[in-house]
Amino acid sequence: MISNKMNNDRKVILSFVWIFYIFNILYADVLTLMEGMSSQSSEDLTTEVVAMLLTPEMLLGAAILLETAMVMVVLSRILKYKANRRANITVGVLQTASVSVSLFVGEPAIYYMFFATVEILTSLFIVWYAWGWSNPEVDSVISNT
Repeated sequence: MISNKMNNDRKVILSFVWIFYIFNILYADVLTLMEGMSSQSSEDLTTEVVAMLLTPEMLLGAAILLETAMVMVVLSRILKYKANRRANITVGVLQTASVSVSLFVGEPAIYYMFFATVEILTSLFIVWYAWGWSNPEVDSVISNT
C-alpha cells in the first residue's frame, strides 16, 4: 500500500513538472514573438531568415516536439511504472537536447537563454527523477520479506 502511494506521488510530481516545463516553453515563445514585433528595423533580414526557417515541415517538427512534452502531462499520470519511467526519460532527453541545440541557432537573446536554462534544468530533473524511480512491485516484495 505504501509503495503504491509513493508510485502515485511520483506520477503526480512528474505530471506537474511537465506542466511547469511547458509553461516555460510557451512564455519563451511569447517573448520571442513580442521581440520580433518590436524590432522592425531589421525587417528585411528577419523576413528572409524566418522564411527560410519556418517551412511547413519545420513547423510540423516543432509542433510534434512540443506535443511530446504536452502528452507527458497525461502519460505521467496513466502509464504503468516501466512504460512511465522509460517515456519520461526518453522525452526528457529529447527535450533537453532540442533546447540545448536551439541555443546555437543564431544569437539567442538574454531572456531566451534564461528560459532555456530553466527548461534544460527542468528536463534534466525529469530524467534524473524518472531514472531514480524504483519498481514499486519489487520494493513491496522486498519490504514484505
